[in-house]
Amino acid sequence: MTLHGMAGKLGEMDINDASQMIIANPTRGLVDEKFHVDVLNLLPHQPITLHSVFQSEDNDFWEAYGHYISDSEGMVKADETESSGGSFTGRDAMGLIWSMKPVPGSRTGLRFRKRDVQTPYVVHISVFDGHISSGFKEKSALACTVVERWYMAPGVCRIDIRQDGVQGTLFLPPGPGPFPGILDLWGGGGGLVEYRSAILASHGYASLALEYWFHKNTSEKSAVIGEQYFEAAFNIMKNHPRVASERVGLFGLSFGTSVALAMAGNSTTISPKCVVCVSGSHVFPVKESLSGVFAEMKTNLSKVKVDENNHLIWRNLILPIPTDPDKKVNVGNIRCPLLLIVGEDDQNWPAPECAVDIENMMKKAGNDHLLTKLSYPGAGHLIETPYSPHTRFSNFILADSKEKVMVLWGGETKSHAYAQEDSWRRILKFLERHLYQSSVL
Repeated sequence: MTLHGMAGKLGEMDINDASQMIIANPTRGLVDEKFHVDVLNLLPHQPITLHSVFQSEDNDFWEAYGHYISDSEGMVKADETESSGGSFTGRDAMGLIWSMKPVPGSRTGLRFRKRDVQTPYVVHISVFDGHISSGFKEKSALACTVVERWYMAPGVCRIDIRQDGVQGTLFLPPGPGPFPGILDLWGGGGGLVEYRSAILASHGYASLALEYWFHKNTSEKSAVIGEQYFEAAFNIMKNHPRVASERVGLFGLSFGTSVALAMAGNSTTISPKCVVCVSGSHVFPVKESLSGVFAEMKTNLSKVKVDENNHLIWRNLILPIPTDPDKKVNVGNIRCPLLLIVGEDDQNWPAPECAVDIENMMKKAGNDHLLTKLSYPGAGHLIETPYSPHTRFSNFILADSKEKVMVLWGGETKSHAYAQEDSWRRILKFLERHLYQSSVL
């Protein structure tokens, strides 16, 4: 089945004197940019369904849809007209993106992630007569349009980094610079994940997506990758001619938070300007090597639980939060602004409990004025860029054993979507304040 087929056949039926039209604006934009969708020339008070679909790089189809009724002039404005049902409700055209799920019959455990950030993901949006919830590919659409969603803005430069034993991808904004820099640290899924660095560069930050959980030779490499590797990566950013050397920050998600906090709290050789931590922990600090972290985690495997669907719940691995200071990053040593973001329904990592302990430790040390904490009810673990489709559970390849498991991330779709949109807005303001603007702490 082609993507055009999944979007529905463009019918020849005319239920109005004028042809129905669907207008999306803009049709090309960044992934964190809103678009608007209007449908024109309908009958007054006509029930319709707006349907969106895209095909992933793995050839899986994802879709969303909303049920609407046109106004007295035969118009639907997705930002103003209520969606009364479907995969989302409310007045939000972006529900056509954030509520997307794999189409019925798809492989289980899918998670949408863009690997090739130099191409957009292309979304087909169609309007259908009536309120329908399935069988879109067999039905005739009244009208269709296409939008492109980009991670890289025009002029952003992508550079492979293989230097001083460090592997990653550097994204540079257009222009001579120097730009503030960000070392971008993902979690334990391993591999090289570029899309957050690409969108950060599109907002004016030089960003290095760092690879440190390697899909090949993981056990051997984890034995030698530790503090020195991350410090070397930081210094590559700091010394790049198009990076402002005194304005380099850290951005961590999940296990990347453990790395970022350890660098900010324990390192004696680097001084980040600010730190953003999403859905992470200060327990199991990274010291000499990642293999030491693996070994520590494995002692707690008996704490792993499963839900009724046999999805793994890992959050108990580090509960209760240890009182032994040697088992935690000394966040009392952090000397730069820290933005901590947690989802209150995180089923993968005890981020909410860790945030409370981090705050208490910083209060005790007298540096809690540096901490900004954002906590989102109903949000899960994978708090990513705005409008990213919510994934409550997905396949996960264990970095050391290569075993495939199904992991529960948590979150309810609408609440999680709000957390992604709101936290990203605040992240960009935080980075602008501490990396672009002068501030006195």
